[in-house]
Amino acid sequence: MPGDVEGIVSLARGSARIAHSARSDVGRVRAVNEDAFLAEAPVYLVADGMGGHAKGDAASQAVVATFQRHLESGVPPTPAQVLDAIHTSNDAVRALSDEGEEGTAVAGTTLAGVVLVDTGDGVGFHWMVFNIGDSRVYSWDGRRLEQLSVDHSAVQELVDAGLISPDDAERHPDRNVITRALGADEVVDPDIWLIPAAGRQMFLVCSDGLTKELDDDRVASILAGDAVHAAGMAGELVDAALEHGGRDNVSVVVVESTIGEGDDDDADATRDRGRESVETTRPRGEGAADG
Repeated sequence: MPGDVEGIVSLARGSARIAHSARSDVGRVRAVNEDAFLAEAPVYLVADGMGGHAKGDAASQAVVATFQRHLESGVPPTPAQVLDAIHTSNDAVRALSDEGEEGTAVAGTTLAGVVLVDTGDGVGFHWMVFNIGDSRVYSWDGRRLEQLSVDHSAVQELVDAGLISPDDAERHPDRNVITRALGADEVVDPDIWLIPAAGRQMFLVCSDGLTKELDDDRVASILAGDAVHAAGMAGELVDAALEHGGRDNVSVVVVESTIGEGDDDDADATRDRGRESVETTRPRGEGAADG
């Protein structure tokens, strides 16, 4: 696809060929882009600085800088190393908060991403999916778009409780209120999943500037097409969000990997992808942030 960047990651047996496209845009309404992304094999993430809070752009950029310092490019880290990068990112964002005449100005950001990790002990390589806030990670198998992450938001809690429908959530007055974010608390509580890495797989990582403009059907139709944008599939998705209104910053990273030896070259080939939770989600904190 045009705009794709391809990298090779060496594994114990065989290799991972990973192509990605990535793009971020300030949108048509905001004056500052508080989003930031990292797309360097094997690490792909999006951070969305919280609107209405101090230093949202610095917060998202601090996350990217922390991951770059902690994880070596081209080398699959362990899950523990990724978790360390997440917790250190929380410290870095909290360090941006400062005292003023009107009290503490809190810096904060969401975080969502996928990293190819080495789980060791003969278990093999996995894609580690992580999420804090309402930025999202999806998988795409050529026919079906599946949201892997779960929003940490006030409306998602109402949906989970059966009090409103997913459609109602899109129009709810509290749809921008998130219940978890980097920088909000001394200890951060990410959601984590491990997905076995095998064959051909594709992931979409994005800020809510995409998902608040395009529904899943529209996103899937773009992913199913042939990208002609200079920024690849990510560029196609960002442009579609801008055309629909672009009311927020929008950032997109699209990742496509082929892993191992003797992979099926059929672009429509699909595999069952089991998901293994390695960290139980604890009850969300009472404090809410506007994101």
